[in-house]
Amino acid sequence: MAVTAAGVFRRTPLERSDQRVAWHRTDQAFFAAGACHILAWVCRDTYPDRAIGTTGLRFADDRQVFHVYATWAGWAFDHAGWNPEPDLLAVNRDFERRPVERVPLADDLAAFCAAHHHRMPHRYWRDPIPRARAYLDRYAPPWTRGRS
Repeated sequence: MAVTAAGVFRRTPLERSDQRVAWHRTDQAFFAAGACHILAWVCRDTYPDRAIGTTGLRFADDRQVFHVYATWAGWAFDHAGWNPEPDLLAVNRDFERRPVERVPLADDLAAFCAAHHHRMPHRYWRDPIPRARAYLDRYAPPWTRGRS
């Protein structure tokens, strides 16, 4: 899947206010806008033997992140699967038409959610963790490519 800006899938006012409506979007839309942080932490937790980080994007003049993704050795994993991180940064910058900053996130999920005003899994209409695991399973991680 080609790298795609998270903003392409920005939630409507109804999707922001009604968790059930937001839940029923496509998986890609759900994990691009509204549950990207859940997907990033599920990715990190699924591969404990890898040095997977969690990273946020924010506008250069803002403190809050607008997109979260997992990172590993120059690769980024988000709603568009695994892509080179520079490509993810460029497509989001170009879509937003303004500078974006990469922000490493060291907190655990609960601390991140509290600091950045994001939902914990229990605050969704249904548990997003199984959905995130199933979505992650669709994409072969870069360290497995080229193996027969």
